[in-house]
Amino acid sequence: MNPTLEPFFNQSLDGLCIADYEGYFVKVNPSFKSLLGYSEKELKSRLISSFIHPKDRETTAGHREKLLKNKPLTNFENRYITKSGEHIWLHWTSIPVSKKGLIYAIARDVTHTKKLEQERINHLEQLSRANKTLRQQNYATPHDLRSPLNNLLSLLTLIDLSKIDDKDTVEILDLISLSAEGLKNSLNSYLDALKQREVPTEKLEEVDLDRTLQKVKSSVGSLIQKEGVVFHTDFSEMEHVAFKERFLESIFLNLITNSIKYTQPSVSPVISIVAKEVLGKKTITYTDNGIGMDLEKMGGSIFEIRDKDSGNQESKGVGLYLVKSHITSLGGSIEVNSKVNEGTTFTLIFK
Repeated sequence: MNPTLEPFFNQSLDGLCIADYEGYFVKVNPSFKSLLGYSEKELKSRLISSFIHPKDRETTAGHREKLLKNKPLTNFENRYITKSGEHIWLHWTSIPVSKKGLIYAIARDVTHTKKLEQERINHLEQLSRANKTLRQQNYATPHDLRSPLNNLLSLLTLIDLSKIDDKDTVEILDLISLSAEGLKNSLNSYLDALKQREVPTEKLEEVDLDRTLQKVKSSVGSLIQKEGVVFHTDFSEMEHVAFKERFLESIFLNLITNSIKYTQPSVSPVISIVAKEVLGKKTITYTDNGIGMDLEKMGGSIFEIRDKDSGNQESKGVGLYLVKSHITSLGGSIEVNSKVNEGTTFTLIFK
């Protein structure tokens, strides 16, 4: 290493390392040794893959193949096992130099950030469950009360008031009947109000599909360029849709970043977005060639926030949860079709 770079290498707070194409560390700085707790000799004596969390090795190997093909690696995160047995999250930026057969990398410890992210996900999941429960209770309570109330009203109609001589009793029965009818009307009004609240109140606007997509692509342009994403779009049959532009931006952003995140190793992402009317409904069909999903295994949880290990360290479902929330909040729906290693297709159906 150039002597003038030694102070930078040795004093950097980030973990810096140099690896060869055979999969071994050639040089590591003090910060990197401190992160993992191993000596430089220990780090150099074993394959790098042996330090990686077992559940992240396959994904890491796929991205390593890209490095060996002289493609830089950015914004990649995986878990390493420290000498004490703990696992830490590292955020990597790696640059291959094929002429030297070396890979220069920067590793930043993002374990704390991951914990904060998990807490946010857990809180969001709790709020989602609580909101769902409250909505169910709001519907169930008046609905359940209507049955006994209707029975009460039916029983009152069976009473022959002409056979009751006591005027006070007759008056009380009349009051009971009026009160029951009033309660029934109140419950019906309450249910009608609940249904009315379910109707989207957001004011829709004519959203230009191509302009919105270009805006999103520009915001993640460096990521798209580095990953070599190829887009095929066709908005010729439907250039606009009545929706909210900020919602559509979020939908495109989450779908595109998911496609990049879950691309197949050594395969450049290809994304197709086609807009058209199908049976009178305006639709956007979004397809990628990523790793896909086992829909049978996932059941109905694909659009739910997940905190269980699904085999992919970042598969928490927040992005797809937001996608569904945006489309359904304005009266639309979403469908998904996917197979493992065959990509995924999302169909957005607008109201």
